[in-house]
Amino acid sequence: MARGITNSPGKLRRLAIVAGHPVQYISPWLNELADKAGIELKVFYLWDLGVSSAKDPGFGRPLQWDIPLLEGYAYQFIPNRASKPGNSHFFGYFNPGLASNLAAWRPDAILLMNFAFLTYVLLLLDPRFWKVPFIFRGDSHNLSRTPGLKNRISRLFRNLLFRRFGACLVVGKANYHYYRDAGVPASKLFTGLHAVDNARFIDAEKSAALKAGELRKNLGINREIVIIFVGKFVEVKRPLDLLIACAQLPAHLLRTAKIVFVGDGPLKETIRRQAERLGLDGVLFLPFQNQSMLPAVYSMGDVLVLPSLSETWGLVVNEAMNLGCPAIVTERVGCAYELVVPGHTGWVFPPGNPGALRQCVEEALSDPERLHQIGENARRHVLQFSYDGITASLQQALQHACHA
Repeated sequence: MARGITNSPGKLRRLAIVAGHPVQYISPWLNELADKAGIELKVFYLWDLGVSSAKDPGFGRPLQWDIPLLEGYAYQFIPNRASKPGNSHFFGYFNPGLASNLAAWRPDAILLMNFAFLTYVLLLLDPRFWKVPFIFRGDSHNLSRTPGLKNRISRLFRNLLFRRFGACLVVGKANYHYYRDAGVPASKLFTGLHAVDNARFIDAEKSAALKAGELRKNLGINREIVIIFVGKFVEVKRPLDLLIACAQLPAHLLRTAKIVFVGDGPLKETIRRQAERLGLDGVLFLPFQNQSMLPAVYSMGDVLVLPSLSETWGLVVNEAMNLGCPAIVTERVGCAYELVVPGHTGWVFPPGNPGALRQCVEEALSDPERLHQIGENARRHVLQFSYDGITASLQQALQHACHA
């Protein structure tokens, strides 16, 4: 049976983390967290995407990251019995063995990295864990929600479910308002801004510059300003808006730029055909790039564009800014409210508005010297978004939840 909290002086708190699958943004933090005094950590994974040949539906291909995802911390994979595993539907995580394995490990507290799937809901309802405090960390927001019956039902469900958590970790302003809208009192919220492994990108800077030069040469890029789109070529990320915006640029500015789409997905051929229809001959493609090559991709870019209709945060922006590449994002990208400071570390525009995006791109292209300075501002600014900050918020949340 799982146990309640033990308050013995100096005793390690046994923290179980339940996560969907190993994630390149989270695993390095788990490695660091496992070394922190006062926490004995074990991660329970519900799917092996990223470390097996499982297919990522967004990229449309098997996905295996080329950086260590399972080093430095204890973990266990719980078999996923879902007929269609993944995070695209409520039944994508069905792990009947989770509760018994968690109970056998006897955690003092459990951190969930999601809640909107069958496995998580069953765990929260399991009487074996009624005396164990739950903590939640997610990055959802309400920026893309539309009024209606579905939203009201979803909100009611969240309000009921969040009562089960003793504390929640906040990744940013939009995420904070999401929790408050779900009825979570401010006293249960602890902020640790969303972050990536800054050290890995900073350490790779010199080699990334050399590789970036090779990428530019291979793509036939000379001194042009490089606009990059990095990610899945899917509808919600609106890659076609970038083409429409660039087609509206003054001819003299368009000649100074190249647009590089980096990634893969179902819209790849649509992007190619649209570029041809719009007469954009400066559109180039790089295939999906694994983690070890991403520093070079961002070093090659002069400005990143993320025109998404919805993006919980946009950690690609954190990555790019570590290499001095500022960002243009929509108002529905979660990081728009802390990481992207308009005119200082990037630009923000309304989603689905290629005209507004064109104005941002035009401003970026019109003054290369200022664009470089904005990139340097971004490089300094992103250092405030660190794993240390996330760990500090978790420690505060543990203290609160375990003594509530």
